[in-house]
Amino acid sequence: MSINVKLSETLIECAKRHGAAEHRSVPKQIEYWSRIGKIATENPDLPFSVIRDILLADQEEPVGEYQFG
Repeated sequence: MSINVKLSETLIECAKRHGAAEHRSVPKQIEYWSRIGKIATENPDLPFSVIRDILLADQEEPVGEYQFG
C-alpha cells in the first residue's frame, strides 16, 4: 500500500545523496533507513555492522542448503 507523506526537503536531499551512492531511489533509501531504525530500536545492543549484515542477508537468494521436508 502506498500513501503520500510530507517530508522535509533536508531529508529528501540527504536520501538522494545516500541513495545515489547505494543505487537506491529516494523512497527505497528512506525505507532502508526505516528498517535500520526499527531493527536498532528492537535490538539496542546490536552494532550497525550486524544490522547491515542482517539486511544484506535478507536480500540474498536462499541456496537450498537447509531444506526440510
